[in-house]
Amino acid sequence: MSLRILALLLIALLLSACVGQRSPFRPDQVASPPLTFAVPQVEQRVLDNGMRLYLNPDHELPLIKISLMIGAGSIGEPAAKSGLVQLYAAALRSGGAGRLSPQAFDDNLEAIAADLAVSSGSYSVSCSLSLHRDDLESGLALFADLLRRPRFDEQRMELARRQMLEGIRRQNDEPGAIAQRHLRRSLYGDHPLGRTPTLDTVEAISGKDLLGFHSRYVLPNNLWLAVSGDFDPTEMELLLGKLFGDWPLQPFEPQEIPPLTAPLEPVVLALPKEVPQTTVLLGQRGITKDHPDLYALRVMNFILGGGGFNSRLMREVRSNRGLAYSVYSFFQAGRRLPGLFVAGCETRTESVDEVVILMRDEMRRISEEPVSEEELKTARQSLVNSFVFAFENPHEVVSQAMRLDFYGYAEDYLQGYRDRLAAVTADEVLDAARQHLQWDGQMIVLVGEQTGSAQPAERFGLPVAGLPDED
Repeated sequence: MSLRILALLLIALLLSACVGQRSPFRPDQVASPPLTFAVPQVEQRVLDNGMRLYLNPDHELPLIKISLMIGAGSIGEPAAKSGLVQLYAAALRSGGAGRLSPQAFDDNLEAIAADLAVSSGSYSVSCSLSLHRDDLESGLALFADLLRRPRFDEQRMELARRQMLEGIRRQNDEPGAIAQRHLRRSLYGDHPLGRTPTLDTVEAISGKDLLGFHSRYVLPNNLWLAVSGDFDPTEMELLLGKLFGDWPLQPFEPQEIPPLTAPLEPVVLALPKEVPQTTVLLGQRGITKDHPDLYALRVMNFILGGGGFNSRLMREVRSNRGLAYSVYSFFQAGRRLPGLFVAGCETRTESVDEVVILMRDEMRRISEEPVSEEELKTARQSLVNSFVFAFENPHEVVSQAMRLDFYGYAEDYLQGYRDRLAAVTADEVLDAARQHLQWDGQMIVLVGEQTGSAQPAERFGLPVAGLPDED
């Protein structure tokens, strides 16, 4: 027998002997270093004219994304012209810029496969631009023209107006949208946070109004610009200086934020709609981002209704009773004014009373009894672990840094976020729920089929009111 064959036989015997033996290691016995996560750092610069830059280079792909925030939104528009900022955003994007007509402007963007969008919000107007790195200079030149020399083409403005008017005419198509709109109106009243555009207010907006908003607020020292992608920071600052540097810093008055008035007394708002189920919303005003109970309320809400199948509302209303496909809650931390707490679901009309009682019972219970250690641990771990998904791509990192600065968050907000969540105790959850969760005094909105020939005068201990007709 050759030595080679003998060696192969010995190897085979050794391998066969090992097959029947258990591995000396199990996966849970393998030592590994603890996972660590550091909040990504974003480079911040300010041009001489006050324009704020947030830069996050990433050379993985030959693409560049840009986000810009203008420091004014619908929060300051007059009641008689509600919808002004929404129309402004649509007309700014579609109306052409500089020497380019609307069609020529769009053609130039299409020629470099650039994607440009403009949207409006309560406190800002946001613009976004994405393009290939080789087209950066030409794309940014178009973007600069849009901000500095918009045309607000009259025909395009009227097209945007007609689209808004059609949206208003169709705003009662979806029961959920009806419920949300009237819940906000009932909680914020005639404050801009509670208003929605009407046919009359949109018709009242003129081109002069759009130009006035632009000239008042689109100034370099009222702009925040975030850039991510395949670029060099120094070269980017030079290019932005070339396009925006001769735009002088100008004094201006920041947009005034009107104070909130007292909320209306809680009632049950009921609107008949011929659909096979009823949308149920329970709501109240929430808190601002600076409230010391923010972290305890995040944990509380996860346990109550924000944690999906881990939440009490989902378990009780869906899993145990089968009364709704989905049930949820959220506690919104307002950026400048208090946001909303909302709990909601859709259910069969004959189950509405049972569902509302169950939801209120769960809110009452979390306000009177400490949560279990298991619930607390699950909520804290889930919230802490999900934090990393806020940094999934380079542009989310840089745009988040810009937004936090725009809204005046504390400098250590991100760095301490996970530690503050992880430190929340059961007593703090109970105290926060007791103080903030008005389970028996929330506005209740019901949109769907109505049983009986007439509404009762009272439901759930609250007076019943019909929803007003839309303008």
